Amino acid sequence: MSLEIQPKENLPSRPKKLNSIYLIESAWEVCNQLGGIYTVIRSKVPVMTAQWEERYCLLGPIIDQDVSAEFDPIDELTGPYGKAVERMRELGHDVLYGTWLVTGRPQTVLLKISESMHKSEGNRYRLEKEFGINIYADDDLQKNVIAFADLTNIFINLLAEEITKARKKLITHFHEWMASLPILDIQKNKLPVKTVFTTHATSIGRYLAMNDENFYTSLHKYHWKQHAEHFHILPIAQIERFCAQASTILTTVSEVTAKECKVFFGREPDEITPNGLNITRFVAYHEVQNLHQEYKSEIHEFVMGHFFHSCPFDLDDVLYFFTSGRYEFKNKGYDLTLHALTLLNEMMKKAKLKQTVVMFFITRKPTWSINPVVLQSRGVMNEIRNTCREIEDQIGDKMFYAAAAEQEDFRLPDINLMVEDHLKLKYRRILQSWKSDNWPIVVTHNLKDNDNDEILNYLRNAPLVNNPKDKVKVVYHPDFIDTTNPLFGMDYGEFVRGCHLGIFPSFYEPWGYTPLECLARGVPAITSDYTGFGDYVGTYFPDHEDYGAYLLTRHKRKPETVAKDLAIKMFNFIQLSRRDRMVQRNKSEDLSENFDWTQLVKHYNAAYEQALLS
Repeated sequence: MSLEIQPKENLPSRPKKLNSIYLIESAWEVCNQLGGIYTVIRSKVPVMTAQWEERYCLLGPIIDQDVSAEFDPIDELTGPYGKAVERMRELGHDVLYGTWLVTGRPQTVLLKISESMHKSEGNRYRLEKEFGINIYADDDLQKNVIAFADLTNIFINLLAEEITKARKKLITHFHEWMASLPILDIQKNKLPVKTVFTTHATSIGRYLAMNDENFYTSLHKYHWKQHAEHFHILPIAQIERFCAQASTILTTVSEVTAKECKVFFGREPDEITPNGLNITRFVAYHEVQNLHQEYKSEIHEFVMGHFFHSCPFDLDDVLYFFTSGRYEFKNKGYDLTLHALTLLNEMMKKAKLKQTVVMFFITRKPTWSINPVVLQSRGVMNEIRNTCREIEDQIGDKMFYAAAAEQEDFRLPDINLMVEDHLKLKYRRILQSWKSDNWPIVVTHNLKDNDNDEILNYLRNAPLVNNPKDKVKVVYHPDFIDTTNPLFGMDYGEFVRGCHLGIFPSFYEPWGYTPLECLARGVPAITSDYTGFGDYVGTYFPDHEDYGAYLLTRHKRKPETVAKDLAIKMFNFIQLSRRDRMVQRNKSEDLSENFDWTQLVKHYNAAYEQALLS
């Protein structure tokens, strides 16, 4: 594969047809870190502000979150966006106008939806009467969504008037169902506004995939309304479907999701807009190897504390694998990963490999607390380290004095004689209190639903429970990793850099940022052809595995066969030489450059051009 990387300084220019156009992008995740769409919006900002300059603005809701940490108010209300905000405030609405404190500093308008909640019943009635959407009265998220839509409609009406006065044109771009409701009123009222609706997943598809292993082969047979009612998500499905049909242009993030749009929305997307990243925030170029070593050492600290009290292994021959994401046991491929790990364990023992694999499951589940055994072991490890440093300092000083005083034979002195008895006793007592015959526990926290947890139950039944004889060890960490985490003390990006391989064989994943974020950090990753990212890589990069993007074929294949293939891919990766893995880390970064927004923003521009022509 020949990678033709576009230099960062050669930022693609905005098409001339869009030079006099104003663009507002609306999403629930603006200044609100909730999931993948937050990454889409935030990472795309530098390219959008560079292309659109003052004509670009973001729009989002204020729910309960405090946005002061990442929002900088603007006092001077100028230009169409500022004037629309000023007029909205004159009408008595609480509106924030300023810049989002991310790279690119985009203009941002935030609407305080609590002030519209008193109109909840009226808005529900209007939606049912005018559009046939029956919002559930007991659903807080749906009530928040219609409050946001109510305020967005007011803002867009005022903004459209300001844009028209300036003899310009306006495109409004809505992400996902939480932001898209105003499309219906824009069409109904025939405002001079072009609308683009991007769906990042379909609500029905997500639920069906979790409950039907034949989801993809049965896709053409599903009836959208029947299944929406079955899963109690009819209002959401209606909003998605009706907004998709009413929008000027419909886009989605992958060919995988495009098939769902045709079935559940009754409309094929006009443009595929694959997700990218601001790659400059990730890549380290010549530093990739040094950073891997640095953060791998920090993971070593956790691993020693977790495992070494009863089953130590050689850290020079350990490989760290991980998976992460929402807890969706089937959709995220956790079931397949666990099956493959069981097979891998047997393959490694049979081949008598010297390596050990530590597999981390990083996801979020309700917990009571961190397991006291894990905390205690971590604390004892810190005490061991501190004691060793005391001994090191004492020996160092005494060796220096002994060396300076040496007169004849120049031999090293007896180090044991240089350690004072109280430190020897302290050292022995700490180790004695720490060492145990109990196997290392699998899960780091006390789960609230311990007996019904699917990951934990699989591990118990496999069994894959950190038997000292097993070559595959498991750490199930049901919480996010960040710098405040008492077990790791590092952020998620640093943890990823310290690992060797990411494993994401998802069953349902409209795009899938996690493998791309791995590659951008120089970490190879396994994904599946059921994901939007995997489908894209498989289509456009035929020798992707040379660059650390391993693609698992799941389409029309039995789970047992796919699990075996995944185990083989992991087994082959383990047998790569250290030099081969170093080369692959650099190549992974090279491949990720193709997913920089400077490369992919052209798809959004194409959607905007189509909107103007429609």
